[in-house]
Amino acid sequence: MLSNIIDRIRLPFRKEKELFSALYDILGFYPHDIKHYKLALMHKSIMRKEKGKPINNERLEFLGDAILGAVVGDIVYSHFEGKREGFLTNTRSKIVQRDTLNKLSQEMGLNNLIMSSGHNSSHNSYLGGNTLEALIGAIYLDKGYNACMKFVQKRILSKLIDLDKVAYKEVNFKSKLIEWCQKNRVEIEYKLLEQKKDNDGNPTFTYQVLIEGVEGCNGSGYSKKESQQLASKLTLQRLRREPQYIDAVFAAKTDRTKMEEEPTQTVPDTEVKDDFIIIQDVSEKQSVETIPLPSAKTKKNKETETQKDPKSDEFDLSDITHNPVEQTRESIIAAAEDAAFAEENIR
Repeated sequence: MLSNIIDRIRLPFRKEKELFSALYDILGFYPHDIKHYKLALMHKSIMRKEKGKPINNERLEFLGDAILGAVVGDIVYSHFEGKREGFLTNTRSKIVQRDTLNKLSQEMGLNNLIMSSGHNSSHNSYLGGNTLEALIGAIYLDKGYNACMKFVQKRILSKLIDLDKVAYKEVNFKSKLIEWCQKNRVEIEYKLLEQKKDNDGNPTFTYQVLIEGVEGCNGSGYSKKESQQLASKLTLQRLRREPQYIDAVFAAKTDRTKMEEEPTQTVPDTEVKDDFIIIQDVSEKQSVETIPLPSAKTKKNKETETQKDPKSDEFDLSDITHNPVEQTRESIIAAAEDAAFAEENIR
């Protein structure tokens, strides 16, 4: 009996010691007030209450989110001297975004310490990242801002993240948005709203996303690519947060596809048209040089012209005529005698 009582007393102590050891491996130091860290590991899915109030890590997650943004912003600002505000903002967002925090929580072994029901996997898709933010909130309450800065620098950025590599890594929100539109078979367009120069003479661009003609979000930047990326990112966030926006997009898609699917009343004609043949009018026909066939009148005129032409005498056969009256033997002899008599008179 006594041994059982001693075991029950040792059990909480043993669990507490294991938690201290596990937290030390993650944090690099032993917690001062363990209750903050226990609360940071408590997900709301376990539905624990104290004095009628829910006990979970949501409040610490809120605090840790703000502290993490400030710490990472401080580190990025000091590391990248001379870089513009847009570059610093993008770099910080790549580190503190949920996907990155989820991976960090997994690599650090933090997921193994989370107290959760684990029933709803979709609800717990950001479980690790949220818990990491709550853990930073617990560090802030337990040790202060400098301890949070040291934790992020020594245990995260120096071990798990290459700051220079992540800064220049392209997170292509435009590609993600286009891929979503293609999967859902909706049309997307990037509309240039404004192009101007800032006070320093640098060109700036403002683009707007249109999905099925429904206005999305606007993005401004020092290049077309930068402005379209920002507009895509904000539109993706709006799609996730505003169900009514998605409803408007798909309603517009329904109207478009309905119009495209309406049947055409006119049946195509099967007659083959010879419209490739050029039909000339009367004026065009007269302008074309033609060679007419000779008529009887034309022949007579040509014969007259030939007789008048002195150069054609040796070829003039007009004195040769055909006498249709048949001559007798007597008439032929008489004609010959007359001809002979005429020659004698000439001599």
